Amino acid sequence: MPLSRSLSMTSLSGVLPAWEEAELPVEDLLLFEVAWEVTNKVGGIYTVIQTKAKITVDEWGENYYMMGPYFEHNFKTQVEACEPPNPAIRKAMDALIHNGCQVHFGRWLIEGSPFVILFDIGSAAWNLDRWKGDLWETCRIGLPYHDREANDSLILGSLIAWFFKELTDQLGDKLNVIGHFHEWQAGPGVILSRSRKIPMATVFTTHATLLGRYLCAGNADFYNNLDKFDIDKEAGERQIYHRYCLERAAVHCAHVFTTVSQITAVEASHMLHRKPDVVTPNGLNVKKFSAMHEFQNLHSTSKARIQEFVRGHFYGHLDFNLEKTLFFFIAGRYEFSNKGADIFLESLSRLNYLLRVRNDMTVVVFFIMPAKTNNFNVESLKGQAVRKQLWDTAHTVKEKFGKKLYDALLKGQIPDMNSILDRDDFTIMKRAIYATQRHSLPPVTTHNMLDDSTDPILSNVRRIGLFNSRNDRVKIIFHPEFLSSTSPLLPMDYEDFVRGCNLGVFPSYYEPWGYTPGECTVMGIPSVTTNLSGFGCFMEEHVSDPAAYGVYIVDRRFRSPEESCKQLTQFMFSFCQQSLRQRIIQRNRTERLSDLLDWKYLGRFYIHARHLALNRAFPDKFKIDPMAPLKGFRYPRPYSVPPSPSASIHSTPHHSDVEDDDDDEPYDEDEEAERDRLNIKAPFVLATCPSGSSCSLSCL
Repeated sequence: MPLSRSLSMTSLSGVLPAWEEAELPVEDLLLFEVAWEVTNKVGGIYTVIQTKAKITVDEWGENYYMMGPYFEHNFKTQVEACEPPNPAIRKAMDALIHNGCQVHFGRWLIEGSPFVILFDIGSAAWNLDRWKGDLWETCRIGLPYHDREANDSLILGSLIAWFFKELTDQLGDKLNVIGHFHEWQAGPGVILSRSRKIPMATVFTTHATLLGRYLCAGNADFYNNLDKFDIDKEAGERQIYHRYCLERAAVHCAHVFTTVSQITAVEASHMLHRKPDVVTPNGLNVKKFSAMHEFQNLHSTSKARIQEFVRGHFYGHLDFNLEKTLFFFIAGRYEFSNKGADIFLESLSRLNYLLRVRNDMTVVVFFIMPAKTNNFNVESLKGQAVRKQLWDTAHTVKEKFGKKLYDALLKGQIPDMNSILDRDDFTIMKRAIYATQRHSLPPVTTHNMLDDSTDPILSNVRRIGLFNSRNDRVKIIFHPEFLSSTSPLLPMDYEDFVRGCNLGVFPSYYEPWGYTPGECTVMGIPSVTTNLSGFGCFMEEHVSDPAAYGVYIVDRRFRSPEESCKQLTQFMFSFCQQSLRQRIIQRNRTERLSDLLDWKYLGRFYIHARHLALNRAFPDKFKIDPMAPLKGFRYPRPYSVPPSPSASIHSTPHHSDVEDDDDDEPYDEDEEAERDRLNIKAPFVLATCPSGSSCSLSCL
């Protein structure tokens, strides 16, 4: 059954054109996706497999299964137990159960409701020593007894390989099996399945190399020294050599090796010594609004909620105009250097100077990064209590004022404004005003930090002197906890918070993909990323002028840290100079890019990886043209944007609430969107690292 290698897409809301592709005969196949994060939220891989589930179920139906570890609480709260529809799967599960290993089956209650097969690691732990011996005999990798995560990954991998052996014995030649394994924790499953010659096609995806993350966290000059690292020595010094060996063995055992971005492909070719066969970018489930103004309305609503929090947090120091205030944020794991918080803080210091000298805008910056705390601090809670008290006082006086005004008008009289409020009303209002007085600066952090003196963000805030004083035009709020709608301080979900902000800033040094700027894009919020993140490289490849669409890409690959810091400062200052109308136009353009990040488009890269794996595992059954290139689309510069950016962003600062009647930039959203749709360039060949070719940073 010949398979075309050309990559195709469905038409996404009429924006991206479609072309044809030969689909896999899914009725003759079973697809299993293996990850430690199935029903188990640990990191970004959970988001990948959860959001991708729906399009995979739409394609594969009841022939698609996810596999991972069993955790009782997760199973009870996220999974609906049921019987497997395929009798061969039931028999394979029973074979493990009859040997004392617990296996659970059900539907994961997420969009798409995929089937899940979860293996109870604790019930099979008595086999650990024997399975360690099998691993040593197979590939000479030994696991230390004290590394529980590595030991658990071996137990899970052994159970999965055992399951696949039982399943393929049951199926015979009826159905072919594809196993897609994510990250090193699933690596033992690939190694053991291949070493036992189980007849199945295998795909292994690394979302970030183990050693790469460790090296970058140690402030190594990573990308300039990729070809100079002594890999074995570096892994050994960090006591992760056994994990590195599992990852590298899985990479070389799999029929197809994939990574999530071009920058990670370069990293993997040096760290793991195999060039990826396919790059599989991470997507999201994009929900399009029927009218353009709907997501703009959501922005206004969420922004108003953030403004309420800011009113409370800065009580007594609220001497800036909230209508001339922009909200920036950075969010993610607390990896100070990897996530670019270091360069961001330095740039904020410089932005503060520029705004004090040349602009009257105020910027409130949120750091949403979980750190060790023991509770909310008293000042933050007091601020919200004072704000609520002021609101209640104003509401009481307003009700009283309104009733007297209403009675006077009914009598046909113009009320005496001096008598409409009595002495008690003025007393209440004066007491409310006195309650807002404070003798300390608004706190930089919302919580009591356990390591206040050594915390990287707070230490750098002290260094640059941004303490939320009256003279500062850049205010900082460090919220060391993930957002929740049940919080007594900032009761907002992350999605609502992002929608209410004006700019997301993610100047990462090490970011294999980067979901945070992608989430901003699909919500129509401009963002800053870098050319060392997978998302930034993807946008450079697919969009002619990313900045015009609200995606600012800082060059951290070919510029020095000082030059990158200056570039980031200029991006943020230019954004502050935009008028309200320009920001609205930019949000419309940003939201238009969401089609590029939809799994309906990016899921096709996974389809191609499966094609390739089947071809290599079963060459007599599945044919593929190895010379046909992968293809993609390229967005043009927005139709209304002039060739020079000077006409788009005014050279002289002006306020966000003032609109120029003779705005240089003519704009009609519907007309521009239609023209841009027609101007999307025909499929182009995506960058790949073909076998036998050299792959370096210069090839990107």
